[in-house]
Amino acid sequence: MTYQKIAILVACGALLGGAWAWQVSAAPQADALQQAVASATRTPENKARDAARNPAEVLSFFGVKPHMTVVEIWPGRGWYMEILAPYLKENGQYIGAGFNKTSHIAFYRKLAAELDDKIAASPALYGAIMQTELEPPHKMTIAPANSADMVLTFRNVHNWMRNGYTQEVYQAMYEALKLGGVLGVVEHRLPEDRDQDPRALNGYVKQSVVIAQAEKAGFKLLKASELLANPKDTADHPSGVWTLPPTFRDVAEEDKPTYEAIGESDRMLLMFVKPE
Repeated sequence: MTYQKIAILVACGALLGGAWAWQVSAAPQADALQQAVASATRTPENKARDAARNPAEVLSFFGVKPHMTVVEIWPGRGWYMEILAPYLKENGQYIGAGFNKTSHIAFYRKLAAELDDKIAASPALYGAIMQTELEPPHKMTIAPANSADMVLTFRNVHNWMRNGYTQEVYQAMYEALKLGGVLGVVEHRLPEDRDQDPRALNGYVKQSVVIAQAEKAGFKLLKASELLANPKDTADHPSGVWTLPPTFRDVAEEDKPTYEAIGESDRMLLMFVKPE
């Protein structure tokens, strides 16, 4: 197809209400996201979990676009950073709100150092990543106020509940987002008919609890998805959610097939907005 024909089709699409033209512009963005997920630069161990985590579908659900400023809360060892930073580096901005590098918690210091090493090893791949630190109550500015198009948090809510600073983190995310900005939440899901541990020590949180927390901070729920649902997960395992893959905490070798058959945890997928 010649460029002249493409131009004519795009113009016709615009005359027809813009729907076709939107599809033309959206297609390269979707392709770029798929390419970032499929990239050979990602860690093989991370790619092996794509079937359970569905990163392309999750990020598409949240509406991530390559021109956005996106904050990821506690990137850990960079599972999602490997996808998002290369995807955003040309036209957007990836901000990793990581652990305090001088935290009194050794595990936080260790993860922060590992992530620094990962970024330093591939500057051309990740681009100009911005790093901030989140450790309530002292380090709470995850991005300049009203600067982010999107804030994403993957399986972190139970940690905030355990440490008693849930609403402080929601407030920090709210302040970082622009009006109309999106908060995307993935969390291990506790069935609604079960009692919620206020500290979520088993790693599971009711979906209704997460929604109430976000709404208390001022967010509005836009939509939810069952993309990460796992009906095999009974959420009552001996060592909580960490009994399941990939952690297998305190699981005997002969019992691993049982938990492998269950798979990774049942998870909620929620999209909120900071109202304009």
